[in-house]
Amino acid sequence: MDKKNLNEMNRIILDSITEGVFTVNRDWRVTSFNRAAEVVTGVPCQKAVGRYCWEVFRASICETECALRQTMDTGSPIVNKAIYIVNTAGKRIPISICTGVLRDGQKNVIGGVETFRDLTLVEELRKELTGRYTFADIISKNHAMQQIFKILPDIAESESSVLIEGPTGSGKELVARAIHNLSQRREKPLVAVNCAALPDTLLESELFGYEAGAFTDARKPKPGRFARAQGGTILLDEIGDISAALQVKLLRVLQEKEYEPLGATYPVKSDVRILAATNKSLSELVERGLFRNDLYYRINVMKLTLPPLNRRKEDIPLLVDHFISRFNTLRGKDVSGISEEALAVLMRHDYPGNVRELENIIEHAFILCKSGLIKTSHLPAYLQGVKMPLTLEGCTLVEMEARLIYDALVRNGWKRVATARELGINKTTLWRKLKQLKESGFDIG
Repeated sequence: MDKKNLNEMNRIILDSITEGVFTVNRDWRVTSFNRAAEVVTGVPCQKAVGRYCWEVFRASICETECALRQTMDTGSPIVNKAIYIVNTAGKRIPISICTGVLRDGQKNVIGGVETFRDLTLVEELRKELTGRYTFADIISKNHAMQQIFKILPDIAESESSVLIEGPTGSGKELVARAIHNLSQRREKPLVAVNCAALPDTLLESELFGYEAGAFTDARKPKPGRFARAQGGTILLDEIGDISAALQVKLLRVLQEKEYEPLGATYPVKSDVRILAATNKSLSELVERGLFRNDLYYRINVMKLTLPPLNRRKEDIPLLVDHFISRFNTLRGKDVSGISEEALAVLMRHDYPGNVRELENIIEHAFILCKSGLIKTSHLPAYLQGVKMPLTLEGCTLVEMEARLIYDALVRNGWKRVATARELGINKTTLWRKLKQLKESGFDIG
């Protein structure tokens, strides 16, 4: 076959590949550009060939850490690196790239080759999935959380007090904010106060305010949080830590809809909806005589219990995507996602700090990760030594799914219906996944 026919055959082969492919010579000028590359970039082959690759490709890594240059310098290929390019219409396109070295018959490097795959559909599906499991800035596919999502609008419409129980960092304030924003009081303030952060005397003045002369240096009156929340909502966070004396005064606000500022001789009417949050079990505090029974039942008209993150691990990938997107916006970065290995480490962690800890972990990773995927080396030091179980060597997606299902089965006492409900899937889907995993060597139940 002569050279002309050989070039034509190579062109036919390249154009039959569904992934974008282009090659460059040692001078970084494009030597070939297939049809799939034309579709993704919007650049015709005739305009691409002969130009510098960065003029055509316009990728997020071209100026700082060119993957193709790295491969040609080291000889090591790069596989499935997630980046962004900008097409001719100015649209930002997410892609996954692989790079390799081109050598002649004498093994001399004569250029490089890069293949890339359009991830736009994957990104759209991810956004659709996230939207499906997002309610008023709260993200969860966990069954217990989904049940809360269903009743939140009805709770918001009422004027009843709500008690939100859950461990520190589980999102109690987000739920309180959702209730306020969905209520008829949304045009008025939502005022939050941490009852555990102040001693009793200061907390009383912070809540109810004081009159001039109420104590030394009180030269002019100061309105409290209840006054600031007038017509709106007040969130009493960590209400389980307030003293017995202050419990009595809060009870009066709930019963009589009025309070007295420090030093005042007259009551002040209060038009405020009260939401209370705690990381303790108030019912246990009542039994131990540490919390007033009558106050408990006043604030416990509706109780919402938020599960800790280690009981809703199916939410971790969704939350990671959410935090990556948010920190990309805040920091002006271009982190495209998280590696399978790093996600596997996060799935194994117990999260004593719950969602807030996961957010801090991603924020830490953003300090070290300039672009591309977050890797295990970007995670905090205390996660670096996390070992996967022997049954999960390699940290593949199949292994991660096996571990997720196994942990859910353990939490639900090996009851498959309850496990499927927690995972947000049908029981027949769980049965099918267990069968598939068993065929792959994971006999987990």
